Amino acid sequence: MDTTKTPAANATEADATPVDLDKTEAAQPAEAEAEADSVRTDADPEDETFAEDGDEDEAQTAQPSHVGSAASAIVAAGLGVVALSGSWVAGIVSERASIAARLELSQAADANAQIAAQFVDPWHTTAMVNGVFSALALIIATFVLALPAFSTPERILPTWVRSVSWAGIGLGALGVLLFVLMYFDLLLAIPKAAG
Repeated sequence: MDTTKTPAANATEADATPVDLDKTEAAQPAEAEAEADSVRTDADPEDETFAEDGDEDEAQTAQPSHVGSAASAIVAAGLGVVALSGSWVAGIVSERASIAARLELSQAADANAQIAAQFVDPWHTTAMVNGVFSALALIIATFVLALPAFSTPERILPTWVRSVSWAGIGLGALGVLLFVLMYFDLLLAIPKAAG
């Protein structure tokens, strides 16, 4: 019986199979490395540089947020307008000063004292409240314009923020000037009773 030959042939095939597998396994990493090398050589190094440069350009072109400066500039201009046009706060304080002066006024007071109690004291109080609003507008607008000088050199305010800040400075300065003229009765003289 020739049964020994058949297993012998199968045994050689079985012995050859692991050797072939080892060869194929050894060939696969070599092929993978060759493919990786070809991918590395095919990849354009300029693409990587462009991607890095693009990220740097985006970081450089990203402007800092000017929300606080813009809001402060608008508040300063608003305070300047309120100071020149009058506010309900000034009206309330003026009425209170008028009532307090009338209560302190005696029945025997002359006409000039009544004029001072009913009109001059409320005018001065109104001028003072509007002067405070003007001074706040002036301080805030000046702070907004001076802020970039104390921060990073690249920080530049947008043109419209600087324009609104300059408007706040102008309105605030005008309001402070009117406060001085009204409070010290330089603009309008106090009316005097004939007598």
